[in-house]
Amino acid sequence: MSPGIGLMKRRLETEESAVSLAVSGITKKFKVQTNEIQSLETKYDDDTGDWYVALGWKEKIAIVRMDSVQATILEINEI
Repeated sequence: MSPGIGLMKRRLETEESAVSLAVSGITKKFKVQTNEIQSLETKYDDDTGDWYVALGWKEKIAIVRMDSVQATILEINEI
């Protein structure tokens, strides 16, 4: 039996670490430079334990959803 999300140690504990992982994912997927990317908004979902980070560059915006326990990107949606 595994512990619930509230009992597990989070690898993405801070907003700063979530933004850093999200920027890394955007640079790999869209081939943009890190200095072109701006952090627009961040949100932590207490129920699921996921971070949501909105990033913008040039005229594009993407939302990156990450698992805070495993420190992995779950999905990247371009708007």
